[in-house]
Amino acid sequence: MAENTANKHEDGSYFCKERIKYSEEEEARLERQHFWRIIDAFRYYRVHVQEQVKRAERQFRSLPQHHQNMLPGVLSNLTCISQCADHNQDVLQAIIQNSLHMFENIEYGNREDPRKTRTPSTFDMDKLKSTIKQFVRDWSEAGQAERDTCYQPIIQEIQRLFPSDKYDVSKVSVLVPGAGLGRLAWEIARLGYMCQGNEWSFFMLFSSNFVLNRCEKVNSLTLYPWIHQFSNNKKSSDQTRPIRFPDVDPQSLPLSSDFSMVAGDFLEVYSDSDTWDCVATCFFIDTAHNVLEYVETIWKILKPGGVWINLGPLLYHFENLANELSVELSYEDIRSAMVKYGFHIEVERESVPTTYTENDRSMLRYVYDCVFFVARKPTGVYMNVQQDNQQQSLPPAAKSPRRDDTASPT
Repeated sequence: MAENTANKHEDGSYFCKERIKYSEEEEARLERQHFWRIIDAFRYYRVHVQEQVKRAERQFRSLPQHHQNMLPGVLSNLTCISQCADHNQDVLQAIIQNSLHMFENIEYGNREDPRKTRTPSTFDMDKLKSTIKQFVRDWSEAGQAERDTCYQPIIQEIQRLFPSDKYDVSKVSVLVPGAGLGRLAWEIARLGYMCQGNEWSFFMLFSSNFVLNRCEKVNSLTLYPWIHQFSNNKKSSDQTRPIRFPDVDPQSLPLSSDFSMVAGDFLEVYSDSDTWDCVATCFFIDTAHNVLEYVETIWKILKPGGVWINLGPLLYHFENLANELSVELSYEDIRSAMVKYGFHIEVERESVPTTYTENDRSMLRYVYDCVFFVARKPTGVYMNVQQDNQQQSLPPAAKSPRRDDTASPT
């Protein structure tokens, strides 16, 4: 059964967003299909990179011989890239090996037809390469500067608002939607707060499961995250430089820590009113089809007196994607809606420059001029809007196959 919502404009054009309600059997089939699609992307990685290398080699050999003679290091660098891809594949294989049974209450079994191994889409391979760079951001010494600019402002506000000398921080509940590989949520839990990360992407879920539950020795694993970047390299060796992870032992949380990661769509998983003391969003709110749904849900799940801490840009992930609803609001519009819901803006900085999975040796570097705010849901103040109070069970994994079919900062 499908519910179609179409908004017509004066010129007769419209956009349409379908909310399809599948049977339990069809839902399970689609989720299993999506699971194996992402597994295939991980397994295909080496072949994908080798195709890039072969293309670069063909292009180089098409040059006049005297030009080739002037560049004696090119072919050896391409050989090195191939070797780095082999090593990356070994790590990716370990990740998926530990992902096949990662969900306690669901098994995906075998693919529907093991003989049909589908070649992953270019989008899926780009998503996988972006995920490899997430290890730099979240779990390597090379990502420390980026974490300092993105995560530390959020952590410092949590400590200011819920100081350990005034609160039993083990009872202060913090939710981190869009947790990625889990470092921000892990750091909050390390300080003693009860913290839960939420993530919907199988790419991120597989990788976070591996680093959080299977990695113990500091800097024991190596990845080569920049071998896919053939442009804007100052030195050939920059393309094949390694990063080591994890820079800390993810198993080193105190035994008393209350830290968890929940898989599923934020809007589907979190429906209980007045549940969380703090919601911390970092590079997250622009993943929405309709960002006001996020605002509404955060308002609902925060306890009276609870706070929402946000840092990030507005790079809307569904913008310009066919057949996808995407409302690209300015920060001014979002802020206005927040105030109408009842939020009190207590801290606000409209210019916080940060990067996202930055290659610090690249000749092209993106800087996001982010918004940072702390908004409080006042005690005893509620919006006069209809809320759906029906209890929902937590889905065991990212529910919507299309949810990985979105753009993300690279």
